[in-house]
Amino acid sequence: MTAQHGPTAQTTPHIHPPKVELFDLAAMTNTDPKGFVRAVREYRVEPFGLYVARDVIDHPSISALESWLLPGIGLRITHWFDPPGQQRDYEFYVDVVRIDVGPRCWRTVDHYLDLVVRTGRGVDVLDTDELLAAVVAGLIDRSAAEAALATTYRTLVGLARHGYRLDSWLSTLGASPTWSQH
Repeated sequence: MTAQHGPTAQTTPHIHPPKVELFDLAAMTNTDPKGFVRAVREYRVEPFGLYVARDVIDHPSISALESWLLPGIGLRITHWFDPPGQQRDYEFYVDVVRIDVGPRCWRTVDHYLDLVVRTGRGVDVLDTDELLAAVVAGLIDRSAAEAALATTYRTLVGLARHGYRLDSWLSTLGASPTWSQH
């Protein structure tokens, strides 16, 4: 949820439990937070994380996505592909997550905070209000919320130090994600 300003500003965020997503490498599926099972075009396991590429069917503003799950730093980094004629004003959407790694299935638990990275230009943090509402409602415990904030701060500092170039910052952490030219 992006913060709104002015007379239409929302004062209460939508409160929901942490979103859980499954990535089944053997079945080549991705189960989204609503329980929908989606076919995955490609999984690739690297020492630093898991690459996921899949089409997005029947969505007005997304035709495909590719993500990297990076358990060592608690991030899921996604690059969305837009349908012809549409274009985003950012390159990467970053979810702060807990990642459970299994031999067959990976699992993410979203910790509410998101970052929108505009390569070379800056970064925005989203959904702080959702994280705080979830803590108050008892949907996420204090230690998980503190870890989410610490991950967000580390990410902001790392991106700023590297001119808001995500791949440059990640390379200093031993992660070398590659992105398709879908």
